[in-house]
Amino acid sequence: MKTTLKYTLVIVLIGSLVSCQKNSRRNYQYMPNMYESVGYEAYQEAAVEVGGVQIFEYDMEAKLPAKGTIPRGDFMPYDIDDTNEGYSLAKATLKSPLDSIQVNYDDAKILYEVYCGICHGNKGNGKGKLVEREKILGVPSYDDAGRAITTGSIYHVIYYGKNTMGSYANQLNENERWQVVAYVEKLKAELEK
Repeated sequence: MKTTLKYTLVIVLIGSLVSCQKNSRRNYQYMPNMYESVGYEAYQEAAVEVGGVQIFEYDMEAKLPAKGTIPRGDFMPYDIDDTNEGYSLAKATLKSPLDSIQVNYDDAKILYEVYCGICHGNKGNGKGKLVEREKILGVPSYDDAGRAITTGSIYHVIYYGKNTMGSYANQLNENERWQVVAYVEKLKAELEK
């Protein structure tokens, strides 16, 4: 038992001396590229050299799609300009691509209440929460005879916005915009009864 204790004491003493030694030289870096990474510049035009070896060659810019291409999905370009003439053209000629079977008034009501009802009111009478609290003024009712809104004018205003109303083209995809247009027309018909 005493010899085991002596050996244990000697091993602990040697271990403590070795662990407390002062290292004045640096440790070796076996893979220096993991410690000191090379910074790459996005879209750079010059080739990157590491250790005299050319690794990557970027000849890129922020690439824009070619003119006339259409991205995948249900996106279709809207070719009417955001001008008074474009508004008049949309009001006179633009028709909905959805037929009565494709319109889902339940989903359209949800979209309308989220994006439009706060100002236009859930009934389309121009008395939304922001109007009642007098945060905004002058939101007309859909049955206002002076406005004479049509399918095309509703879609154009949702796409580009008009006066103090901003564009909802980024919040609603094309199908959702046409659903909201159908719902606005339904509200207009109910108000005109």
